Amino acid sequence: MQREFKEVCRQDVLGYYARQTVLEHYEEAARRVGMWASEELVFRQSFPDREAPLLELGCGTGRICLSLWMLGYQDITATDFSREMIDLARQAQRRRRTEIHFAVEDATSLSLPEGSFNGVIFGFNGLMQIPGKENRLRAMREAYRVLKPGSRFVFTSHDRAFPKWKKFWSVERRKWRKGQQDESLIDFGDRFEETPRGKLFIHVPEVSEVRRDLKEAGFLVERDLLRSRLAEESPLVREFSDECRFWVARKPAA
Repeated sequence: MQREFKEVCRQDVLGYYARQTVLEHYEEAARRVGMWASEELVFRQSFPDREAPLLELGCGTGRICLSLWMLGYQDITATDFSREMIDLARQAQRRRRTEIHFAVEDATSLSLPEGSFNGVIFGFNGLMQIPGKENRLRAMREAYRVLKPGSRFVFTSHDRAFPKWKKFWSVERRKWRKGQQDESLIDFGDRFEETPRGKLFIHVPEVSEVRRDLKEAGFLVERDLLRSRLAEESPLVREFSDECRFWVARKPAA
C-alpha cells in the first residue's frame, strides 16, 4: 500500500510540472528573476573553476544554468525529469545562444558517468520535491557518484524549524501520532501546498535530518546557511521564493 501511495505522489509531482501555468511561471522566473544574489555568492565560492564541468539537477526552464553561463561557466550539463521543462529550457538556449547540454534525467537514477563533474547543483528546493525519503537519499547518492573526489554538492531546502511554520508542524505531528495524517503523504515533513497553479509537493526537513542523510550518502557537510544571512535579495526574488537554507557538502578527496 505504501508503494502505491509513493507512485501516486510521484505522478502528482510529474503532473504538476507539466501544467501550462507552472511552465509559464518557471519560464517567467528564468527570464525576469534570474539568479538570486545568494545563489551567485554560494556558487562562486563553491565552484571557483569556471572551466570545470558542472551538473545542475532539476534545472526547470534554465533559470540557474543560463545565469551560470552568463557568469562565465562554460561546461554545464542541465537536467530535469520534466520533458516539458527541458523543451522550454532549450528554447531559451536558442534565444541566448548558449551551449549548455540539456537532458531529461531522473535525479534518482542518472545515466551520467561516475566522477565526471566538479560540482553538482540542485537549486530551488528541488531535492525536497522528490517524494519518499529513500528517493531523496538515492538522489544524494547519485550526486555523490557523478562528482569527482573533493568536489561539492550545493542544494537548498526549507526548514521545519522556521518560526512561521512552527504551529503548522505542531498540528501535523499530533495528526501523524494519531494516524490521522493525509494518506497521500509518505513521510512526516511532507506537505502539499496549495498554490495558484495547483498543489505543490514539498518535503520540509529538519536540519538534523539533512545532515544525517548527507552523511549516509557519503558527503561531508561543509556548511549550511540561511539565505537571509547570505544576501539581501531583490523584491522580485522575494516575491518568487521565500526563505530557504543553503547546503554545501563535499565528496571526500580520494
